Amino acid sequence: MCCVLRLFRPVLFVCGLLAFVIAALLLVPALYSLFCGDGEYRAFFLAACIVTLIGCTLVVPGLNRPFALNARQLYLLTSLSWLMLSLYSALPLILANHPLNFSDAVFEAVSGITTTGSTVLSQLNTLPPSILLWRSMLQWIGGFGVIGMAVSILPFLRVGGMRLFQTESSDWSDKSLPRFHDLARALLSVYCGFTLLCAFCYWLAGMTPFDAINHAMTTVSTGGYATDDSSMGRFNSTILWISVVFMLLGGMPFTLFIRFVSQKRLSALRDQQVYGFLLVVLVLVFLLTLQLSLTQERDFFTTLTHVAFNIVSVITTTGYASQDYTMWGVFSVCLFFFVTFIGGCSGSTSGGMKIFRFQLSWLFLRDQMNKLVHPRGTFSIRYNGKTVSDDIMVSAVAFSFLFFLTLTITSLALAATGLDFVTSFTGAATALSNVGPGLGDMIGPAGNFAQVTDGAKWILSFAMILGRLELLTVMVLLSPVFWRG
Repeated sequence: MCCVLRLFRPVLFVCGLLAFVIAALLLVPALYSLFCGDGEYRAFFLAACIVTLIGCTLVVPGLNRPFALNARQLYLLTSLSWLMLSLYSALPLILANHPLNFSDAVFEAVSGITTTGSTVLSQLNTLPPSILLWRSMLQWIGGFGVIGMAVSILPFLRVGGMRLFQTESSDWSDKSLPRFHDLARALLSVYCGFTLLCAFCYWLAGMTPFDAINHAMTTVSTGGYATDDSSMGRFNSTILWISVVFMLLGGMPFTLFIRFVSQKRLSALRDQQVYGFLLVVLVLVFLLTLQLSLTQERDFFTTLTHVAFNIVSVITTTGYASQDYTMWGVFSVCLFFFVTFIGGCSGSTSGGMKIFRFQLSWLFLRDQMNKLVHPRGTFSIRYNGKTVSDDIMVSAVAFSFLFFLTLTITSLALAATGLDFVTSFTGAATALSNVGPGLGDMIGPAGNFAQVTDGAKWILSFAMILGRLELLTVMVLLSPVFWRG
């Protein structure tokens, strides 16, 4: 029992501090509710009070007790903090004058904080503006949390892709940003800068200030929550291209932008992962635009705009939609299904399997073919000009195996709740990849998750957290070895 208390006390202390942060952020939509008069300020103030009380309960026992988090506690903290943030964030959705039941509120909050973008809400334009603002804020908070976790915590736990870039990034981080709080401040500055610039561009292009702020938060965070059921389909092509630019920025490693600001050289932006990411986007946009132009009578620029927007939205796991791309034909449906798994770059706000894992898999396959042809040859796998260690390759293979194993189990669990095969499989895929829409009439880009059973929503909520935390971070908690120490 004493060992368990020592394990949990610092973890709960940090979760308590996070509760204070959420309580402070809840005051933003509360004040906006008072300003616009939508009547929801009571729900946000009450939620802030409850969350503050929870925070005090968790923090007070750990006061004046210095501690340093070890690896086991970081595993526990990473998973528990995202779970607690989701529960904190669901409170105003339960207490609102337009309340959701507990399952729906948790699903919506988890989808927001993990930047997945799946929703159970409809007729969004009739909802109180403060609720819409809170949904957007959840994704913006989650997006920054994803970057911070990917850059600072997951590499230490030997999970995720940023371990590939530690040696390279140490050249600037050790000299210019020697302490973690400097790194966090730099990340936040870049993140806020992109958000403000995106909002300004949206406003110039014709969005209202409210829509511009909300969509900027959900674009840069690659979250995908919108303020209307038609998502981004109601906006002009200029806005769609602005969205494409900022979704691509959100899908790239934020450490590259910091390094560029630090070194002020274009060479600082060179990265094999980014090259691969942009190349995949260009090839997919070209293929689908060509296919639609040859098979359907469409205006070329309009086709290019919607193809580029929807491809970038799905590959960055944002989840916006400008049109129902499942109506573009079988080729389009197949393409978008496979794009769902790809994801953006490691160290970005995007979800998915991440582009670097596909690059490593290709390099590994090429290495194996070289060894078949030259059995006595000596070969090494190089990435970004550096030799990739065996443990990183093993980690990538283990993640890929675990991803598809989890996809299979989640699909079967969803099917057991009564969902059809397409809804079960694509629902599991979109949850684990943190994309948002799936395929089919129910959860496709023109639908939502409102008709899904409560049991399926809990399964999907757990899958969204699993995908956001790179699977292994949560799975290790289920191992008896972890609890035996």
